[in-house]
Amino acid sequence: MNLKNKLRQISKSWYFLISVIVVYLLLFVFKQESFFSSLDFFYKIILKIIPVFILVFILMTLTNYFITPQFVMKHLGEKGIKKWFFVIIGGILSSGPIYMWYPLLADLKDKGLNYGLIGCFLYNRAIKIPLIPIAVFYFGWKYILILSVVMIFMSVIQGILINKLIQIKK
Repeated sequence: MNLKNKLRQISKSWYFLISVIVVYLLLFVFKQESFFSSLDFFYKIILKIIPVFILVFILMTLTNYFITPQFVMKHLGEKGIKKWFFVIIGGILSSGPIYMWYPLLADLKDKGLNYGLIGCFLYNRAIKIPLIPIAVFYFGWKYILILSVVMIFMSVIQGILINKLIQIKK
């Protein structure tokens, strides 16, 4: 295999990493004060974020261990507001690519889950626990808390509207 083919096999993310390293090396050589200022900024961000990442990792590990598809199926059989609560929590805690959730959602639909609850679940997938530390760092706790509450509230409204619109269509 020649060099040209080997270079094509390298992922573009590696090119980005290499270019960042080159920029930092050039910065170190030609403008050391900016290099150390950037390094100090990076260090301070990491110190602020690491404890939250550890907490998020622990929470995700616990939820992945205790919340199984059987647990979800059991609790979606609840009546009234409990069902909405479980769909909201499920959407927030869900992880991975969305297309992996479609078979489970289709199965739940076949077992009686309505489109409004599916819409609510999908809406709440936008609230990502692992991204909260970064969002809080950039926007603050107040904003992220208000945004999350509004998204949850609007997911329920969206679910109710979907159910009403589907009933009108029938």
